[in-house]
Amino acid sequence: MARTHFTYATRKSALALAQCRALVAVLQRLHPTFTFEELQVVTTGDRIQDRALSEIGGKGLFIKEIEEALLDGRADFAVHSSKDVPPELAPSLIVECFPEREDARDVLVTRSGVSFDALPQGATIGTSSLRRRIQLGTLRPDLHFSVLRGNVDTRIRKCRAGEVEAIVLARAGMVRLGIENEASEVLSADHSLPAVGQGALAVEQRVGDADVAALLAPASHPETKIAVLAERGVMRAVEGNCQTPVAAYAVREGSEIWLRALLAEPDGSNLRKNAVRAPWPVSDAEATALGETLGRTLRLSSRT
Repeated sequence: MARTHFTYATRKSALALAQCRALVAVLQRLHPTFTFEELQVVTTGDRIQDRALSEIGGKGLFIKEIEEALLDGRADFAVHSSKDVPPELAPSLIVECFPEREDARDVLVTRSGVSFDALPQGATIGTSSLRRRIQLGTLRPDLHFSVLRGNVDTRIRKCRAGEVEAIVLARAGMVRLGIENEASEVLSADHSLPAVGQGALAVEQRVGDADVAALLAPASHPETKIAVLAERGVMRAVEGNCQTPVAAYAVREGSEIWLRALLAEPDGSNLRKNAVRAPWPVSDAEATALGETLGRTLRLSSRT
């Protein structure tokens, strides 16, 4: 008999809870007779807040303990920020459901409300992201950067208190928290190409769990899935992790996909960019292959 009660795992941060519960509300509308139970998990990435992710093992640390809850049966599915999910999953876990994406762009929050171009000479931006630091530092070599981690509210509070002149956040998270008006400027993808999967959710489950697959399938957004899989293909090909400054962003333009990507060395050197336009992929495998091809081009360009 098919199950009608499901337990979902999530991190305990305000953003994780907001985006997870929004998805569960969609699932509840799709399956009004089903019941859902929340399992809150504290991850290694949540516990260690005083160091950059690149120093402690990367973004996979935000999902490790959640995956353990899936593997031991405490949870039936888990809701992640897609950008936190490494390109390779455990063999017994899978992500097939990608709900519709929120705005993928980065935003700047400044203490004085000014734009990026108007930041004072030598201003300090708080961010632990190598991707953001390298791109913004290329545009403004005068800027300084300091590691600033913590939840969204904590980082905004530190900025307002003057610990740094500005911070960079994902707009999607601010929208989901209802605080998008705190942003001083939405950064174009030309200024700050988003992280792989930024703005999208990835719902993870055990391989072969037909009940969960049937539960989640109606909540997946085909266009989002194709775009994110193309981006994840880039990351897989460059063997990206939190020590690797990598970005990829795919959008649909008419009947085409426009996939942009960048890659640099861990120290920020040898920044290179590339892009491809192609017919919109007709399958997950085609989207992934497109991203892998672009990623290999970027990786090989470092040797020329």
